Amino acid sequence: MFMSKPKLYIVSTPIGNMADITFRAIEVLKAVDMILSEDTRETDKLLKKYGFSKPQISYRDQNHIRVIEQIKNMLGSGKSLALVSDSGTPLISDPGFKLVRDLIEENIEIESVPGPSAVTAALSVSGLPTDKFLFVGFLPKTEIQKEKFFEKYADIDATLIFYESPFRLSTSMQIAQKVLGHRQACVCNDITKMYEEVVRGSLTELSNHYLQKKIKGEFVVLIAKRDY
Repeated sequence: MFMSKPKLYIVSTPIGNMADITFRAIEVLKAVDMILSEDTRETDKLLKKYGFSKPQISYRDQNHIRVIEQIKNMLGSGKSLALVSDSGTPLISDPGFKLVRDLIEENIEIESVPGPSAVTAALSVSGLPTDKFLFVGFLPKTEIQKEKFFEKYADIDATLIFYESPFRLSTSMQIAQKVLGHRQACVCNDITKMYEEVVRGSLTELSNHYLQKKIKGEFVVLIAKRDY
């Protein structure tokens, strides 16, 4: 694959199953001069799976200021770079916004190499309305903040989607049920991985389901709009 000019590629990678990567994504990762990785160890696993290696720089929100000039210099000298997160589509609750914003200001070309996203994967199997949805990232951590969050979005005319940790999922489902009432919902755990689980039901049913259940992994929660 010939890189005609310096460019940043935003490359989506698997969210679990390593086979879920596009031919184009592999081509781009092989062709660029450098990969900007949220975690170089995770990227190494992917590259080894497909039989090649590539120089990497660790890129996270926390080290943006420290590495942004180095990144600009590489692009300025004619190199092409790829940004990847640990899984899925970069910038979707992952690092990259500051980088893209700053490079746009420098008139650097940025190109998307689309692929897996836990948000759309969960929505597609949820059984909830897909015509309008609102993804809000991770829930706030405290119970008071969660209550205010659900109150804020209680009347939104769309399916609500968010990420939650296994350590807070049970409490979050109870608060959602308390604030939003008897709505339909879906919880997806470890999508595309070996122990993938999709649980559908009312918020009351899901709240009870996770009350005593020992859980681990990564969770996407979807809640239907009022009166669905």
